[in-house]
Amino acid sequence: DFVKTNYPNDFSKWVDSLTPEAKGIFSESIDSTKWYPVESGAKEPTEKIGKMFFNGDLEQGAWEAGRYSAEKALTGIYKIFVKAANPQYIIKRASRIFATYYRPCLMDVVETPNNGVVVEMKKITERCDTIERRILGWMEMALEISGCRDINITNELVRSEEDGKVVKFDMRWN
Repeated sequence: DFVKTNYPNDFSKWVDSLTPEAKGIFSESIDSTKWYPVESGAKEPTEKIGKMFFNGDLEQGAWEAGRYSAEKALTGIYKIFVKAANPQYIIKRASRIFATYYRPCLMDVVETPNNGVVVEMKKITERCDTIERRILGWMEMALEISGCRDINITNELVRSEEDGKVVKFDMRWN
């Protein structure tokens, strides 16, 4: 939807640039109840966005795609809910949803300081900067929609555990 909305004349070119597996996903209507592999359903298409529309800047492409996704998900009928709820609650709910998209990972809010929230994504078998940047962009836009300003978001590998790596997303705002 990001490409269709922002680059409608290049949508077919973008789809054609994908591998057959990814192309199969995006050539048809996306089923929001179906699970898609991260590689062909998110990583590759997002990287192509960066290459084609952000002068090869994969991080910026992922960030903008994540922001767009949050804007689509959290506006309309949900905008009143997002404005009424506190930002920590929005991120906590979003963390549960992200864990269903990026299996087998788990996401938990581990700290809620004043004007902040810290989330850990666990059970990551292999880190993917593209996916992490997409999540960061989503979280930034969600916080903006909920009224936060001067947002600062970082991510870092904090430790490795027996069942995978743990990445921390630290969000602060005024």
